[in-house]
Amino acid sequence: MLFTRLYYRCKRFVPSRIRLFVRQIFARRILRNCEGFWPIQESAGRNPAGWPGWPDGKKFALVLTHDVEGQRGLDRVTELAELEIKLGFRSSFNLIPEGEYAVPSGLRKWLTDRGFEVGVHDLHHDGRLYFSWKSFRRNARRINNYLQEWNAVGFRSAFMLRNLDWIHELNICYDASTFDTDPFEPQPHGVGTIFPFYVEGTNGREGYVELPYTLPQDSTVFLLLKGGTVRRIWQEKLDWIAECGGMALVNVHPDYVAFEGESHTLSSYPVARYVEFLTWLKQKYAGEYWHPQPAEIAKFIRSVVLAKANPDQDFSASAGGVTGTRR
Repeated sequence: MLFTRLYYRCKRFVPSRIRLFVRQIFARRILRNCEGFWPIQESAGRNPAGWPGWPDGKKFALVLTHDVEGQRGLDRVTELAELEIKLGFRSSFNLIPEGEYAVPSGLRKWLTDRGFEVGVHDLHHDGRLYFSWKSFRRNARRINNYLQEWNAVGFRSAFMLRNLDWIHELNICYDASTFDTDPFEPQPHGVGTIFPFYVEGTNGREGYVELPYTLPQDSTVFLLLKGGTVRRIWQEKLDWIAECGGMALVNVHPDYVAFEGESHTLSSYPVARYVEFLTWLKQKYAGEYWHPQPAEIAKFIRSVVLAKANPDQDFSASAGGVTGTRR
């Protein structure tokens, strides 16, 4: 953690091109040593105890999320959303409250009016959220204000840094700062499951649902590990998740997407790669996946937890919602 803290203190003074180049060197080294647990960790496919299956008997769940890191990403939010609408998908956009851009209230409304979800992405996106308990609690109060103002129920930390105990300070239904397996992240230890799970409350605080991303991030696949064979990682991993009946959750950054007419650089990739993946998924698994927003997944998992805690009640679930009724 000492190296991580030093890196994020100095990060803003290092040009992005140099940071990416260094990360690519480290990523290639990591790739040589992660066979057997990345991108697929077989043990992560085991069903949780008492797992009831997905609503409406769907084979697996599909969740699309986006972290908007800078002004470039913000400028591409509506274009990416419209692309997903055209393909028949909806997603969640995680926005930084106090980052390099101001979050327009009109953009949040535009998204939610069209069936998208808005989540809070860290506070400043500077990698320093978890530096100390005292500063985290202070920042948590500000994050909670934004959660309330935006009518948001979900959170994701910057750079997937996390402390699942501290996150109880946030007034959220779900957190999405973890992964099943990802040795390329600053905190490389994953949660070892492709299923969402409930994190019990502590010290009188209510629990929340944890949603690990289970498909490698676009930045890892297309920027760090460049190469033709890498493009198949998403498809191969999703096939395995579908076979296990898990949750396929992907994180795509609008900042790194180059749309038609734009030349892609060292820090971007053609949007066609994302379109190809969604088109392939839609055709191969038509009618087999549940495609909710993260908040819907969290609601479903809470119903599963309640059902275990209250066996005398019937908590029935469907793609249209979750209800609890007496038998």
